[in-house]
Amino acid sequence: MLNIMHVRYAVEIAKSGTLNKAAEKLMVAQPNLSRAMKELEEYLGITIFNRTKKGMDLTPEGEKFILDAEKVLSEIEEVENIYKFGEAKKKVFSISVPRANYISDAFSKFTSSLIDLEQCDTVYRETDNQGAIRTILNGNFRLGIVRFDTQYSRYYKSVLSEKGLKMEYVSNFRNVIMVGKNSPLANKLEIHYEDLKDKIIILHGAPFMPTLSSFQSTSSSEVPIKTEKQIIVYDRASQMEILNDNPETFIWSDPMSPRMAEKLGLVQINCPDNKKEYKDALIYRKNYQFTELDKKFIEILSSVSDDYVTNINRELEGPPLPKTPYGKRLI
Repeated sequence: MLNIMHVRYAVEIAKSGTLNKAAEKLMVAQPNLSRAMKELEEYLGITIFNRTKKGMDLTPEGEKFILDAEKVLSEIEEVENIYKFGEAKKKVFSISVPRANYISDAFSKFTSSLIDLEQCDTVYRETDNQGAIRTILNGNFRLGIVRFDTQYSRYYKSVLSEKGLKMEYVSNFRNVIMVGKNSPLANKLEIHYEDLKDKIIILHGAPFMPTLSSFQSTSSSEVPIKTEKQIIVYDRASQMEILNDNPETFIWSDPMSPRMAEKLGLVQINCPDNKKEYKDALIYRKNYQFTELDKKFIEILSSVSDDYVTNINRELEGPPLPKTPYGKRLI
């Protein structure tokens, strides 16, 4: 029978990188820890670690085992919390998402539905694709949303399936230009690349536009076009302040509701030169059963997404993107 304590040891060794550090953290004698790893590897019939002078390096088999082990340990911890600490009645909702105006809008509306709940833990995290995938695989989050170039849809669906995850499309969008109300571009009906050549682009320090090969965020190369002058910022609030204070700045952004744009003092303008289209998709484990909170969020997300796709594209006078039957298809 698999020894769960040995599994915990293996996960800690993988985190620490050496037997010595792991032994200190676990308060276990190093020889006992080493013997436990040998027994675990013999039982499983695989080599989890390569022993080197620098420490303990995971083998390819070991990397997969640790990923599965973290998931199992997380589920065990969840069961313990439910029955040992009396959390069985507490409702939990967690999701990792890219930066997206319509998603944050949907989450804001979703929180209003939690007022009548006596016990509820809700976690909302903005991250990149790799982060969203990892948090679901290790059991820390239940739902995630990934974003990718439309042309790579089949690739993402295939790779996610290999990882034991399901994917359902949420929304399609093209980036728009966002400027402050004092910008000389603010009164234009549409903006072309030529209009931006002398302007200052604001780039997020970790934009959530994935590369094909690794699910990781890339640098600013993912924006449709850059300029000679740029400002790199790591938080959204500072972006908004700079747009309002400096009329020569602009950002590429997913569409924002007119109400929110007005509140922030911003103007969003369509750029017909930009043809790149992105998709957002909900991801979750294949065997995962949606909770009532999950279903509620998905329902609200679907409604907000449809509103953005239809109304905002009409406002920007750009070509409409297809609506998705997402919420109705899932629930």
